[in-house]
Amino acid sequence: METFTPKQIVAELDKYIIGQKNAKRSVAIALRNRWRRQQLPEGLREEIAPKNIIMIGPTGVGKTEIARRLAKLTNSPFIKVEATKFTEVGYVGRDVESMVRELVELGKNMVKEEKMQEVSKQTEVNAEERLLDLLLPPKPFSKKEIEGIEGLESQEEQQYKKSREKLRNYLKEGKLKERIVEIEQPEQFFPMIEVVSATGIEDMDINLKDMLGNLLPQRKKRRKIKIPEALIILKEEEAKKLIDMDKVIQEALRRVEESGIIFLDEIDKIAGRGMSHGPDVSREGVQRDLLPIVEGSTVTTKYGPVKTDHILFIAAGAFHSTKPSDLIPEMQGRFPIRVELESLSREDFIRILTEPENALIRQYTALLQTEGLELQFTDDAIAEIASMGEQINQRTENIGARRLHTIMEKLLEEISFEASDGTDKKKTIDAGYVRDQLADVVKDEDLSRYIL
Repeated sequence: METFTPKQIVAELDKYIIGQKNAKRSVAIALRNRWRRQQLPEGLREEIAPKNIIMIGPTGVGKTEIARRLAKLTNSPFIKVEATKFTEVGYVGRDVESMVRELVELGKNMVKEEKMQEVSKQTEVNAEERLLDLLLPPKPFSKKEIEGIEGLESQEEQQYKKSREKLRNYLKEGKLKERIVEIEQPEQFFPMIEVVSATGIEDMDINLKDMLGNLLPQRKKRRKIKIPEALIILKEEEAKKLIDMDKVIQEALRRVEESGIIFLDEIDKIAGRGMSHGPDVSREGVQRDLLPIVEGSTVTTKYGPVKTDHILFIAAGAFHSTKPSDLIPEMQGRFPIRVELESLSREDFIRILTEPENALIRQYTALLQTEGLELQFTDDAIAEIASMGEQINQRTENIGARRLHTIMEKLLEEISFEASDGTDKKKTIDAGYVRDQLADVVKDEDLSRYIL
């Protein structure tokens, strides 16, 4: 994080998300404050709590993408959960602590992957040696003393080493891809156990497989597979031997506590107060359950206790029928930063189609390039797509940039269908083609509700 200033964070987010400057500034400051807190003396560091954020705006304007890209930028453990998952716990909902447990699991996998990358070279060497042992098993050579000279290799040993090196070269050159080897693997066998629980087995936090796996005898099975697949399996086995899982778990817990990000989507769906009947009775209850986690508490996981005091919570919601002040006061106090995201305009749509590194035009062009079809969009075609997107959002439901996905799919439906068999290897999309393909759907409002 020391390498990213708030301006640089915003610049990185600009590569993928169009507009929404206020939201980008808020998350950039919140992220930089994490690094600033780490530079303080320990006593003061513990007193500074993260400034959680509520993003307010319609769907499809970039709320989730901002949080996801932020986590990826800083390599932070990140999880997105819908607040509605926690409604009616015991019937269809889930325990709120499950999101912290899932974050820890993601953090563990993230650190484990990093450690595997660190030992990848040694892993490849060890896996290659094991594979050569399978292809040419070592023989129990007897050492002979020839004319009193000790350590001199017998002719048989020399021949074995030459054969092994020849196989090694064949392996590196890819000449043994179709060769079959037999490897021994632990058998993944666990008895079928049905657990009946109101909250579900995932929230009981009991890893029955681990428990029973230690009690039952380890059985192995032999498999005959091709060399490329065998090499992958052997690399995984060798990586496990080289990685200290205790250190991985310690690092994962530390990373979750210090840099974890939890994105609470659909927070507006639990914002109603004063309801005492119907399906809304659990809304305030969910807020009460979430409050200790957001305030800072200790959650028990199978890897150890995790403190949530410094996890950054980013909440988001459209707030069409409710407003942030409908949250209980305690919850409002835990989200001091509120930022409103703007609806996307025609100009924003044009930029979304062309500017980001993952722009939609680039995605569809690359997809059809795999079929040997070169697809080109004229400027007036892009402008027409953007205009139609804005128009349909205004007439039906405003789903933001997601509208562009539905329009592009409908627009290129015929081209995508014919691309594999067609003889035309170059296609230009202009405004006239866009209007021809979409005019009927756009004019018929009832039809557009179903198709677009």
